[in-house]
Amino acid sequence: MNYGKPTELEEEIGKEVVNAAFTIHKALGPGLLERIYEVCMEHELKKAGFEVKRQVNIPICYDGIWFDEGLRLDLLINDRVIVELKAVEIVNPVWESQIISHLKLSRLNLGYLINFNVPLIKRGIRRFVNT
Repeated sequence: MNYGKPTELEEEIGKEVVNAAFTIHKALGPGLLERIYEVCMEHELKKAGFEVKRQVNIPICYDGIWFDEGLRLDLLINDRVIVELKAVEIVNPVWESQIISHLKLSRLNLGYLINFNVPLIKRGIRRFVNT
């Protein structure tokens, strides 16, 4: 992995993640449960030809010991891009730290934190790159 600079494939996935969020938000709007947006994101990204895994457990290594109950990712696209979804009024800064930690611990380059509970979805999308 080339940390800090997403690959062409990762950028393509990222573009489709953003497109899917816009499509879903336009159709459904804010105010629904997170799991509804999650299943819709899975559907849209699969339609775009990507492999999508939901609620993925990622083991972590600490002090030479592997822990199976390490991370749980909302969506993992093509085993390359993390997507964490929210449907809340206020984004807690700890969630931003969480996705940064998820990227480092999973050794992935690109992640998105998307909050669907906003009037304009562009204000609910945050992109993170592992540096």
